[in-house]
Amino acid sequence: MSRSALTTGLQSLGLTLSPAQQAGLLEYLDLLQKWNRVYNLTALRQPHEMLTHHLFDSLAALAPLLRQTGGRPLRLLDVGSGGGLPGVVIAIACAQTDVTCVDAVAKKAAFIQQAASTLGLTNLHGLHARVESLRPDEGAGFDLVCSRAFAALPDFVTWSRAALNPGAVWLAMKGKYPADELQALAAAAPWVEVFHVEQVQVPGLDAQRCLVWLRERASAASIPAADIARA
Repeated sequence: MSRSALTTGLQSLGLTLSPAQQAGLLEYLDLLQKWNRVYNLTALRQPHEMLTHHLFDSLAALAPLLRQTGGRPLRLLDVGSGGGLPGVVIAIACAQTDVTCVDAVAKKAAFIQQAASTLGLTNLHGLHARVESLRPDEGAGFDLVCSRAFAALPDFVTWSRAALNPGAVWLAMKGKYPADELQALAAAAPWVEVFHVEQVQVPGLDAQRCLVWLRERASAASIPAADIARA
């Protein structure tokens, strides 16, 4: 895949990554393409489509994520990660972020582990599990939980709530503004508030994309996750 195309995309997104990080992103796409022939990690097959629809689409969330977190070290959970999008991309671009990609499909979690080994990413982990089964020990939860094309917002926040540390936030990567999901969320999960929605532009992709940021309402912090899941 072309380094020049990647460089152009990064410039469009206002991102500055080191040559080593850029090489890592391209190596990841090569690895994804190789494993995809056997494990069917993504429906896309053409390298140029993977570059725009997967890599650039994931990178479009990077600057907003850094603004939200202030670039501080944190533990991030990528839910329903599939082939590692956006989790692997974030792990490459943000060495200070410890990324766990969880997926209910064993072969997809195995791919993440292979990517971590091949790319030398000690901050990347693959986990074979259903997100609703995660019950981290105290202090071992996640500061940010993200998803890309995983589930509707009410299911996303309900299933992953027990994995959050106090004060953590959710980031849902969506296509067009999810008006119906947001309406359903208000009814199904009133303990959650949407505190920011922003549009993002993906280089080379003529489609709408937005990021939905969510957090628990202060009054919900004391409600056990199991009770919320049954609500």
